[in-house]
Amino acid sequence: MRIQPRQQILDIWRAMMATCWDGRQWSWDGIVDRNSISDTEQLLCLLYPATEIDNFALDNPGRIEGDVRVALEPLGYDEPIPSAIVSLLENYLRNNTRDDGQPDFSAGSYLESADPEREPTKVQRTIEVVDAYSMSLTLCSAGLRFLRAYDAAAKSTSTKRRIETLAAGLSARLTAAMAGLIRSFTVTAVAPKSPEGQAMIGMLNQTGRPERMVVADFTRTMDRVRARLRSGVDIGLDDATRDALDDEHMLFECGWSWGIIRGAAPVAFIEDAIAQEPGIANPRPSLYFTMTALDGINDLLSPRAGELALLDEKQHLLAQALRTRWELAQRYWSTIARFGSGSWPLEDIPWRTADGEQSDYFSLLVSAVLVQDLVARTASDDDLTRAVTIFDELAARGRIIRRPLRGDPAVALHTPGVRLPLKGSEAIDHGPELEWVASDFSAVLLKRVLQVAGLSNNVATRDKLMELAKFTMDHVVARSICSGAAKGLWDDLAGVFGPAEAERETRPSWYMTARIVECLVAAERTYRSSLPNWPELQSLALTLLNTAEHRYNQEMLNESADTMAYPLEHVEERIDQARKQIRDDAAATVVHALEALRELEKFATARRDAARSV
Repeated sequence: MRIQPRQQILDIWRAMMATCWDGRQWSWDGIVDRNSISDTEQLLCLLYPATEIDNFALDNPGRIEGDVRVALEPLGYDEPIPSAIVSLLENYLRNNTRDDGQPDFSAGSYLESADPEREPTKVQRTIEVVDAYSMSLTLCSAGLRFLRAYDAAAKSTSTKRRIETLAAGLSARLTAAMAGLIRSFTVTAVAPKSPEGQAMIGMLNQTGRPERMVVADFTRTMDRVRARLRSGVDIGLDDATRDALDDEHMLFECGWSWGIIRGAAPVAFIEDAIAQEPGIANPRPSLYFTMTALDGINDLLSPRAGELALLDEKQHLLAQALRTRWELAQRYWSTIARFGSGSWPLEDIPWRTADGEQSDYFSLLVSAVLVQDLVARTASDDDLTRAVTIFDELAARGRIIRRPLRGDPAVALHTPGVRLPLKGSEAIDHGPELEWVASDFSAVLLKRVLQVAGLSNNVATRDKLMELAKFTMDHVVARSICSGAAKGLWDDLAGVFGPAEAERETRPSWYMTARIVECLVAAERTYRSSLPNWPELQSLALTLLNTAEHRYNQEMLNESADTMAYPLEHVEERIDQARKQIRDDAAATVVHALEALRELEKFATARRDAARSV
């Protein structure tokens, strides 16, 4: 189906009003008990489009567009819509602040036990994960931008006081989330002969070269990343890791673990508990949490956020530290994905991690990081062409564009999802090792396909990507809830895989719904961006322009040119306009040239008719 961001976001907002708002109280529940992450995801379904898409802005009561106002009308019965959003943000902060006044990032009901015989303990439910920090970066920066704009439009002194208090609370949460992300970044040195090193070399070595040559190429390729890790990252690296990075015979990985790592150094200039308390996560990068962290940091560092100067002095220091890690992690995984001179390791699906795990989902995660890096840099046609093949293969293997078989193991990518162990969590309260379940394969694929489509300067490549995006959207829409109050939200997997694989669901998953909203915002950006001036279109435009100009010159040579000079002035204007636009807008040139040719054909036909009547 065609992706229609405006209509589909409004449909989600209407569904949220029916599900969450009873006219007096907002409901935070969903398919699982509410927790800090699901609360954040739920609010992002409203605030992310409202702060990323100008036509969805909610910060000025007098300028909210008609269809937007209608969609959120239930929220604005008793007070203006912006004031209602302020109330939701105040409620959010109350729900997610601990008794000691510190921000609460606990993952709660999103945490599952790796041992089917044991449940996570109550203390383990308070464990914080990178998802909570990353999503809070996006929400707090969006909330602060909304409040900045609403403050300029607000007239009431009491409203301005509410905004000031709320902004301070969001800013404090933002600071804590930034500190948590900094302390969750890690670098792991790997000996080539170790099992982890052999797994890495196995992925990197796509041409069967001797191991020593692969290690030498890794050392040379990663020289700048290694140097910046040693000099530019002063938190999260212990002395042993620094020494290992000095050894050019060692491999390494960098990225984000699932939470604050064991042995992470404190952030000395931040007083919040999160900047000082000991970490528990195993200091090894996770592909999933690395991608999640990169997305949140990207939202924080976006031009829209930077325009309003939302950060204070300490936050600027934290943001710079996150930017360094963001750049290094993107460069590292983008380089690993395309390592060597032959086939890319990323093309060798499924991706195999250093700890021996393999999954199509890991290939998709590496692809997602690669796309993020291509967005930040100039992508070559070869990069994009090969990315199309990878995404197409992943869509087929993930049963997005192929019908699943009975008992198909690929269905597990979506339900129950890929289980990611949280190593180190078992040390808390003598509980079981915990797991994070990632079931967003289709949403990650859709978002990255749309982002790559926005980069492509090749008409055939872009067409393939947009077709793949439409097929993926078909899959996603089929998973929307089809009955009950939550109709139009996600995630009803039985809609795609049938009741044999998943039970019908009528309760919303804010985890999945928020990710679909991200996809729709990505689609809006792709649609709103200027199309490349396709070489094929330029060639056609130039051909039509020259044809029109030649026929115009022929008409001006005609013996009756004096009598036709005035009407032909309009044709000349069309041709001049077409020539002015050929470099910047070949499509407009085609339109003007065709109009000129149409007028010239009218003159030619009139002249032939006149000749026959003589």
